[in-house]
Amino acid sequence: MRSFKKTWDMKDGCAEIITKENSSLNMLEVDMLKLKKGENKTYEEKDKEYALIILGGCCSVQGDGMDFKNIGKRKNVFDGPATAVYIPRNKKYTVQADTDVTVAVCKSPAEKDFEPVLVKPEDVVIKDLGKDGWQRQAHFIVDERINANLIYVGEAYVKSGMWASYPPHKHDEDNMPTEGILEEIYYFEFDKEAGFGIQKVYSKEGDIDETYTVKTGDFVEIPKGYHPFCCAPGYNAYYLWIMAGKNRGFFMTTEECHQWLTK
Repeated sequence: MRSFKKTWDMKDGCAEIITKENSSLNMLEVDMLKLKKGENKTYEEKDKEYALIILGGCCSVQGDGMDFKNIGKRKNVFDGPATAVYIPRNKKYTVQADTDVTVAVCKSPAEKDFEPVLVKPEDVVIKDLGKDGWQRQAHFIVDERINANLIYVGEAYVKSGMWASYPPHKHDEDNMPTEGILEEIYYFEFDKEAGFGIQKVYSKEGDIDETYTVKTGDFVEIPKGYHPFCCAPGYNAYYLWIMAGKNRGFFMTTEECHQWLTK
């Protein structure tokens, strides 16, 4: 039975959560890297670009053409904006844990060469989006300001009882500048252990109609279609949104029957 949901056990080490072999996606892969102080992990994968999002802790990222030491200021995802590193293709690099550290290692195929970029917390663009029952805060991290092939990454914060990715939108048709094709992944955490939310993924064509309960450590792949999320009352949600496509940005259309909500 097909499922777009995957779960990280949050154990130490490097976990390959979403790969080309185990997922519905062609342009995105994700590892979760959880290192104890003093440990390290080296990457050298051909023709892939990376966005390293430090979820909590401090590390150094060193390799071909880069030397970013003691980066990362927050204790966890609820402790302020992220620190991130964009790494272009065919660069061997090592993540060294300066404290216990957790890093989302986001990967996309790459054909062009660009420069490594350190994104500091003060570089993150923060926007309050939505209204009524669908208010959320969006953090833009590896966005249009950074030259890259496909990858485009940010974070979202959703308060108790609120919806996000609402009204439902999609980005699965090449109809620029209105809509572009972008695959996406959500990774979730909640501010309390019992926290949860509901994630839907459903397509305009009707071939996809999935609903998942998501908790801390859960991922949901969005190969296409609409993908609204609702946070359970009493809890606050965080999700890392990882997108990939040739048109990097928010090029999306709202589900037609809900367009009146945007007016």
